Amino acid sequence: MRKTVLFTLVLALLMGLVVPAALAGDGSLERVKKAGKLVIGIDDAYPPMEFRDENNQLVGFDIDLAREIGKRLGVEVEWVPTEWNGVILALNSGKFDIILSAMSITEERAKQVDFSPPYIDMGQVVVTRTNSNISNVEDLKGKVIGTQLGSTSAEAARTIEGIKELKEYPKFTEVFLDLAIGRIDAGVVDQLVANYYANTRPNVFKVAFQVVPEPIGIAYRKEDDSLQEAIDSILLDLIEEGYIEELIQKWLVD
Repeated sequence: MRKTVLFTLVLALLMGLVVPAALAGDGSLERVKKAGKLVIGIDDAYPPMEFRDENNQLVGFDIDLAREIGKRLGVEVEWVPTEWNGVILALNSGKFDIILSAMSITEERAKQVDFSPPYIDMGQVVVTRTNSNISNVEDLKGKVIGTQLGSTSAEAARTIEGIKELKEYPKFTEVFLDLAIGRIDAGVVDQLVANYYANTRPNVFKVAFQVVPEPIGIAYRKEDDSLQEAIDSILLDLIEEGYIEELIQKWLVD
C-alpha cells in the first residue's frame, strides 16, 4: 500500500499538483493562522475515513490526518459536515477552508478546485449481499443499483450498461441500509467504504469487483495558493515519515 501511495505521489509531482512557492503570496495561510483554526468540509457518514462513533465523536483516517496537519500548522481543526453533492460549491463559497474527506481526484473536479498530491489510492467497486451471485459487470444487467448522489461512485455507476434502475442516495450509509434489506441488488461505492462494511459485517456484505481505480487528495480553492503550499508540504512530510502508512494500518487493514 505504501508503495502505491508513493507512486501516486510521484505522478502528482509530474502532473504539477504541488503548488510552487512562487505562487504563495495570496494571504490564505495568513488568514487561517490569524483565525487560529483550519475549517474543513467533510461527509461525516463515510467510514472508515470519517464517521461518528458511539459517542457521536468524529473518528477515522481523515480525522486523524486533519488533526496532524492542524498540529503542524499550529492551529485548531474544525469540521463542517456537508452534503457531498454540494461540497465543492460550499468550499468555493467560503463555507470552509479545504475539503479533506476522501475526495477522488478527477479532471472534472480539477476544473473547480485544486488538489494536493494523492495521499492514498482507492477505487469504485460493486458491493453486494454475501449470498449474491453477482461477480462481474455482465451480472448487473437488469439489476437495481444504488450509489451516492454527486459522487464519483455515481459517475462510475452511470457507465454500467443494461441496469434496470440507478438509485442515488444522499449518503453511502443509506445505500448499505437498502442493500441489506434487499431494496437494491448491488451498490457502487468507494472501495475503502466497501471494505469497511465487508470486514465489519461479512455475513451481510461482500465486495464483488472493482469498476474504476481512483486516487484521493485534499481539495483547495484555486486562489488559496499559500494555504495549499503549506498543507501540501506537510502532507509530503507525512508520507515520507510513514505517518500515512500508520493510518493505513490503523484504519484500513484488518
